[in-house]
Amino acid sequence: MSISELPLQKDLLLGKTLSDLKLIAARLGLPAFVAGQIAYWLYKTNIQSYDEMTNVSKKARLLLTEHFDFGVQAPVKVEQSNDGTKKYLYPVSNHKFIETAFIPDERRNTLCVSSQVGCKMGCLFCATGRQGFQAQLSAGQILNQLRSLPERDLITNIVFMGMGEPFDNVEEVMKAQEILTSAYGFELSARKVTVSTIGIVPAMEVFLRESKCNLAVSMHSPFDDERRRLMPIQHVYPIKDVIETIVKSDLGKYRRVSVEYIVFGGLNDTSRHVKELARLLNKLRCRINLIRFHPVPNVPLPSTDEVRLLEFQKALNDKGIVTTIRASRGLDIDAACGLLSTKALVQSQNSEF
Repeated sequence: MSISELPLQKDLLLGKTLSDLKLIAARLGLPAFVAGQIAYWLYKTNIQSYDEMTNVSKKARLLLTEHFDFGVQAPVKVEQSNDGTKKYLYPVSNHKFIETAFIPDERRNTLCVSSQVGCKMGCLFCATGRQGFQAQLSAGQILNQLRSLPERDLITNIVFMGMGEPFDNVEEVMKAQEILTSAYGFELSARKVTVSTIGIVPAMEVFLRESKCNLAVSMHSPFDDERRRLMPIQHVYPIKDVIETIVKSDLGKYRRVSVEYIVFGGLNDTSRHVKELARLLNKLRCRINLIRFHPVPNVPLPSTDEVRLLEFQKALNDKGIVTTIRASRGLDIDAACGLLSTKALVQSQNSEF
């Protein structure tokens, strides 16, 4: 492909894999080694422009400027909780927004990133889903949530648990996790990166074959009828099929999987649920993360009380399933994922009238 055949609309350079950069160098008529130089500046440094790529030729920098946006964009808003959690708001095209959470604690500093603008999955308990699906994020837009972060150098763990369903955007998520874990990229251990899914089986199979990152599965009920009411995806990919797919994979054999389980008072925290969870997960090396449900506007689901939550945890541990309770963070700054971006979206829409 000649330079004249490159897309007229500028693409983001951030988010390109080393293979992508080699193709770009070839198309621009640049030496192959330039790809490695560009990768270094993109992923190993905090530079903000092509002019700062001091060992890249002026010709190369001019060509990159002409055909690609650098791709690093700072957040436009941050909210900080009393517990140290921060939620960052990032604008994307056409008055749309995504959010990213920085969650520090004594042992690790976790960054929770988004993979879509909004979400089409329609889970009953999810604030993001109430926005509907608005756009896919590119690998560059996913990585920008780390690359532009003030705390970038403090991050030890990445979780794809922000806005959107990662496996509904599997190609860009796979590119992002490659760059996060590759020697030419951010060079994080794959064991420090977790991708969470509600269970889109075909895309999950791609991930299980090609990625060494951790997997988390959002379950929230082991029973078909209950899970269908909470998560419409159950109509298409039942949770038993999701679990069977993982059991058959190398990930299921050699690495522990996390099962995410939001606890709703009296709805999914009974002895009946304990027995079914033990039956469903008996072949899977996993742990269950229990998550307190914090009210979301217009969501008619009850929270559980602390005593019942602890009893549920003990009953699962007694069945031999390692079960933990996730600490609630950022309760004073719109803790539920999607609330900050929803507010920004509503304000943006109102300002147009």
